[in-house]
Amino acid sequence: MLDVAVIEEAAAAEASLDPMRSRILAALAEPGSATMLAGHLGLPRQKVNYHVKELERHGLVELVEERRKGNVTERVYRATASSYVISPSALAAVIPDPSRAPDQLSARWLLALGARLVQEVGSLLTGASRAGRRVATFGIDAEVRFATAADRTAFADDLTQAVAALVGRYHDEAAPEGRSYRMVIGLHQIPAAPSAAAGTAAGPEQQAGGTHATESDAGQEHRG
Repeated sequence: MLDVAVIEEAAAAEASLDPMRSRILAALAEPGSATMLAGHLGLPRQKVNYHVKELERHGLVELVEERRKGNVTERVYRATASSYVISPSALAAVIPDPSRAPDQLSARWLLALGARLVQEVGSLLTGASRAGRRVATFGIDAEVRFATAADRTAFADDLTQAVAALVGRYHDEAAPEGRSYRMVIGLHQIPAAPSAAAGTAAGPEQQAGGTHATESDAGQEHRG
């Protein structure tokens, strides 16, 4: 079982978003049969079996064992991953395009970058899985708390200069056997945890952020 799997097909995404099927996917983090799931979910076995078959058809669950019980064969299934991410590829006609309106200070542009990362890395994982190969990636995750908005701006400026210097040092457009990687660095406020004061947004003094750098075997583009 994979830790995370990317759903790229619209039909598979639709199947996973069905409330009953998402419950079945969660329950099949541990192997189980339709009979076992029916008892766990309080549903008729035939109905559960139908949903399991649909999930299997879209590659979201897999058969792991067949058990013979008298004249009946019990089929045991397991989810193909413990969690799933739906790629923007599932909505091919409306995939976000970061190149359409690049703006380093736009939260929506950051979302478009994140969507592209999911799409490209998901595509790489799918291709690598079929070829029996691994995907070369690198990620950094960190948290930083800024005292003021001015500090946050200064941090972004320093980060931009540092990345530009590194790209300038290592980028080789003429390398005949070189491989192009995409690097994305994101900085965003961490959402406040739910509290008794519901609806209270984090103020400037609560600004925090995370950085995530990812490289993938995709086309090359550099953003600060």
